[in-house]
Amino acid sequence: MHKLPQISEAEYEIMKILWAQHPLSTNEVCERAQKTHDWNQKTIHTLLSRLYNKGVISYEKKGRMYHYFPVIAQEMYLKQENLHFLERFYNGKAAPMLSALLSNENISDADLLEMYDLLEAKIKKDGDA
Repeated sequence: MHKLPQISEAEYEIMKILWAQHPLSTNEVCERAQKTHDWNQKTIHTLLSRLYNKGVISYEKKGRMYHYFPVIAQEMYLKQENLHFLERFYNGKAAPMLSALLSNENISDADLLEMYDLLEAKIKKDGDA
């Protein structure tokens, strides 16, 4: 897999906005970001500029307005970040991560059942192959 650039937490928040809907004008990105973050427009413009320079978003100029869109898929980025997290904290091993998740008392029975179903489906799929 081609290594995607690292993006900061703030940059990721902008990416989530663009992944949810695109293309979006600069004003639309600012409006949506300011609903959940206490950022001024200059900060958001800086984040858009950084993301563009990293090659993860691009834009189309329509009149005097820039319309931004993601260049990378959210699934692709999350896959890379998940693998990075697994390597960094669990030496690439999934079982210790699952054990840490299961030891958390805040996990609901519904979440546990969903994890069980996912594991069962994965085992069945790999067993049929």
